[in-house]
This record gives sequence, structure tokens and C-alpha cells, in this order.
Amino acid sequence: MEKNITVILGDGIGPEVTEQSIKILNAIGDQFGHKFKYDYQLMGAIAIDETGNPLPDATIESCLKSDAVLFGAIGHPKYDNDPNAKVRPEQGLLKIRKSLQLFANIRPITTYSALQHLSPLKQERLDGADFVIFRELTGGIYFGEKKINEEKTVASDLCEYSRPEIERIAHLAFQYAQKPERRKKLTLVDKANVLETSRLWRKVVQEIAAQYPDVKVDYMFVDNASMQIIINPKQFDVVLTENMFGDIISDEASVLSGSLGLLPSSSVGTGTALFEPIHGSYPQAAGKDIANPIGSILSAAMMLDYFEMNEEATLVRNAVAWTLAHGFVTQDIDAENNYGTSVIGELIKDFVEQKLPADINKKYMDLGKSTII
Repeated sequence: MEKNITVILGDGIGPEVTEQSIKILNAIGDQFGHKFKYDYQLMGAIAIDETGNPLPDATIESCLKSDAVLFGAIGHPKYDNDPNAKVRPEQGLLKIRKSLQLFANIRPITTYSALQHLSPLKQERLDGADFVIFRELTGGIYFGEKKINEEKTVASDLCEYSRPEIERIAHLAFQYAQKPERRKKLTLVDKANVLETSRLWRKVVQEIAAQYPDVKVDYMFVDNASMQIIINPKQFDVVLTENMFGDIISDEASVLSGSLGLLPSSSVGTGTALFEPIHGSYPQAAGKDIANPIGSILSAAMMLDYFEMNEEATLVRNAVAWTLAHGFVTQDIDAENNYGTSVIGELIKDFVEQKLPADINKKYMDLGKSTII
């Protein structure tokens, strides 16, 4: 099978973690007879620096013609620290979601037994925690009308949703909850006791639920959900929520896995799907070979699932699990005993290529690659 992939390396650690994902995809291609073609394009701070535009037209054109988009990270301190900046890297990300009609961000939250000691939560709360967050991407407060008075003393951001916007992602979430590997439970996270938009969400979801009688539905205010994710994460299966709430609770849920660097995501809709780790650009680590590439690699695995290459995706996830179980982790997971971004990528690649022995002696690991003596 042949697939065309637009690669957007982005800012900060984006290029180096995405490089590892490309490495794994190429190994999958060699093992299974697939051919992945890559078209590298710009978005974010690097695009502003080179073109003055956070999302050049050429990038949009490439994405629209490709089978999927693999994206690294976006953002730079010189824009974050300047409230008067007219052009910002994140504008590129918001625009690409609109341009590709990506209305649903899917973020699986997975825990690994080998890393449970790193989480601030007790092990008994983590055992069995496995849920997926469906976050609406194109509506809500991020895209609403923004106002500020001339004196710059009063500002507002409009939060707005329509029935069709809610219906399309709700159907996706319900269908996902029906999958054999899920537990047929959906939780709508909102603030319906205060917000009119949340009351619309709840009304629409209640109506749609009748079409999925095998899925149990419950409703939870976002403040309670934020607490429940910490004290009882095992209760969740599929979580459905609006744009801003999803942005916040999915980052909160990263503490369950042990590191923000472990979590992948996909953004899907009516156009080309986009795959990216949920972490930011982490500019302090850029170019130091210390960033965690697993979120990006698992995003590539989600891409393989999207291509209906399910066996290949499972192999990548097994490779990641093997790496973590054997203590091959980056600095964000273990500050004392850790390995570089490229070493982790090479190890996962070697697993995919069936080059790793059953027993491995970590003291013989090469600093730059996974050569094992």
C-alpha cells in the first residue's frame, strides 16, 4: 500500500520527535511492504520566521492532497511572552483545523504498569484506567468573536455552538464507545448548570443517545470531572466534551500515564486527518536529544489505524510497551537513568524489525543508537 503524508515538523522539539516517528513508519513500510511518501511543509513560529505566515498556503494545499498529516509541535517563547504580537504560531494550528475541517480531536489516555510509580496517584487508582477523550475542535470560545475596548480594560470571547457541530462529534464518540475494545459507556463533560452552550450540548446528546441504546450515558460538570479524573479515573470509558474543556482535561489526564510526552492524538473530520502528540513545543529541550518521542510515535500508530493497517499499529504499540517495560525512557520519566530521543526511536525501530534479543543488558547500550553487544 502507498500513502502520501504531509509532514509538519513545527517548532521546538517537534522536528526531533517527528524524526523518530518517520523512522518507525519507514521500518513498518519495509516490514509490511508499504510505501510512505513524505512532503515536508511549514507551520508555526518557523513558518512566521520564514514566510510571515503561521500557515502558508502551500502547507494547506499539501495537506488537502495527502492521505494524512503528521505534525510535531507548535509555539515559541518570543510569541508567548509578547501579548501585543499580531501574528502567533497557534493561529496556524487553529487555521489548519478549519481548513481541513477537523472537528474531533481524539486523545487516548493509557497507563503503563511499569510507569505507575511515576504518577502522583496511588497504584490502585491507576490499575485499569483506560479511556478516550473526544474534544470538539472547531467551535466554542477559541473561535468565537473576540472584543477588547479602546482602553484595553475590558475584553470578551464569545463561546458559541450550533446543533450540527455537536451532533457530528457526538455520533463519532457514540460509535467509538460501541467498539469491541470499549466498555460501551459515554460521559458528557459540560457546565450545564451555568452555560447556555452546555445546556445545548446536553440536550443534543440526550436526543442522540436514543440511537445508541447499548451505550450507557452519564453527564458530569467539568469541575467535578476534573476531580474524578484524579480520584477515580477507571470510571471513564469515552469522554465527550467541548473545545476548551477538552483542552484542559486531556492535559490533566496526562498525569495518569506518568508524562505528557507519552500521549498521542488524532484530529479527524471531513478532510485529511492530522496526527500529533499532545505535548507542546518544549523549546527548552529543543536540539538536546532529551525529548520524549513516544507521544509522536504513538500518534503515528494512530495514523496506521486510520489507514486500516491495524496489525502494523499494534506492532508499534507493542514496541513502545516493551521499551517502557525494560526501563528505556527519556529524561521526563526518569531524571537519573534515561536515554536520548534518538536512542528510544532506534530501540522501537529495532523491535519493529525484530532485531532485539529477549534479554537486554542496558549497560551495553550505545549512546547514539540501540546497538546491543
